[in-house]
Amino acid sequence: MSAHDNHDHDSHGSVASYLVGFVLAAVLTIIPFWAVMAGNLSPLATGLTVVITAVLQVLVHLKFFLHLDSSKGQRMNVAVGLFTVLVIAIIVVGTLWVMWNMNYFMMH
Repeated sequence: MSAHDNHDHDSHGSVASYLVGFVLAAVLTIIPFWAVMAGNLSPLATGLTVVITAVLQVLVHLKFFLHLDSSKGQRMNVAVGLFTVLVIAIIVVGTLWVMWNMNYFMMH
């Protein structure tokens, strides 16, 4: 019995899957780079482009490279990932709230 015998034999992706993930990741990197470097879009549109492609980039990496999906064996990993996102969102929103309040009350 080796150390690898107790692992599930889930699919870890094929070469085609990795290539699709690589192409999607490259495209999702080029789009915001172009949006910033070209300067043709408004600042709001540029910011939205960067944020949207960043979220899509995370999803591509989770699906194609980390192989997270809704299968029974991955449910705990997905739950931990969602909890991590929640904690990060609470920290970011809380930080922005505190900084806004500090700015508001110190400047008035």
